[in-house]
Amino acid sequence: MDNKTIEIDKVVHSPPAGRRPLERIEVVGLSLLAAAMLTLFFFPATLSGAFDTVLNKVKPVVVDVFLTGQVGVAVIISVIIGRLLERLGFTDAMMRVFMPAMRAIGINPAVIIPSVYNIFGDINAAGRISGPLLRQAGATKDEQKIAVATMVQSQQSFSTFMLGMMALTFAGVNVFAVVLIAVFGPLLLSPLLLSRLVYRNVRSVDLLAAPRFTPNIDFAPMLFKAAREGVELLLLILIPAVALVFCVIGLLEHIGIWAPISDVLERGLLALNIHPETGVLAILVSPTLAMGKLQAIASTLDPSLVVGAFVLASSGLPLSAVFGQIPVVWAECSDLNEKEVMLAATLGIVMRLVMAVILAVFLTPLII
Repeated sequence: MDNKTIEIDKVVHSPPAGRRPLERIEVVGLSLLAAAMLTLFFFPATLSGAFDTVLNKVKPVVVDVFLTGQVGVAVIISVIIGRLLERLGFTDAMMRVFMPAMRAIGINPAVIIPSVYNIFGDINAAGRISGPLLRQAGATKDEQKIAVATMVQSQQSFSTFMLGMMALTFAGVNVFAVVLIAVFGPLLLSPLLLSRLVYRNVRSVDLLAAPRFTPNIDFAPMLFKAAREGVELLLLILIPAVALVFCVIGLLEHIGIWAPISDVLERGLLALNIHPETGVLAILVSPTLAMGKLQAIASTLDPSLVVGAFVLASSGLPLSAVFGQIPVVWAECSDLNEKEVMLAATLGIVMRLVMAVILAVFLTPLII
């Protein structure tokens, strides 16, 4: 009993520890708290007005376009179609075509795996699956960079491709020519140019056992799983990402600085023969949303603007994916660090932009 009393006495009478100093983030929080209190006192309608602006900006896109609109349904259907084609051997067939082409170019055939896998628009899975395969195939760091730069020149969502084909059809454009050049062309052109001009540490090797990508799941369970994946993609990835970006846009709009930013971007895209509104959406928000809006108005637009917007959107955009999502995935499963992945992905997007301009200006007059 005496021992317990002594221990309690030590705890009660021990000298107080020094106060923890303020951290930088706590200073930021206190500043925001003070600013919020002053705003509530002097301008009480400001915060509610900002929230109302954000709500009115986000709601039409999330609810009217994705949840109850055509774009949301297109996302689910496109995932089902993509998984069905994959189950029917489409991915493995493309591997059989493009992997020998890589040997002819003089680089490791595994370089083309992420790009072919991403034809159906699953850029996260393309990175997670292809990164370890590139390592196993002995691909150099330069070859892995070529793989990233080529991969981002394919659409991030198969729904973008499906909606884009609708837009091209409504605009009276030869869909076959655009798809052949804009979707399949970079699979050959990008590795060829990059291996000769930028990433030269490449070598041709023979892969004795090419990986197999056709799943063995029965058709009925596969279709049900694909439908579920489509809903998960819509609800857990696309809608949160779109809501976040439009939330930021709403705040910038309420402050009054979004209009000049948007105007500069739209003027630049229009000068490059890319439909400005959908181009901005593809770069900053979602290519799927951009193609959903484009196909609704494609019949009233100059076909060259439609082609330019389609080519730009059929890529690894938006920028949040290029600078965040793709580097994180590849840094975890390849020999590249985040900075190397980011630079390679940025180079790929620049090449995609150049192709969009070339096709819009020079190819469109020949295919309408």
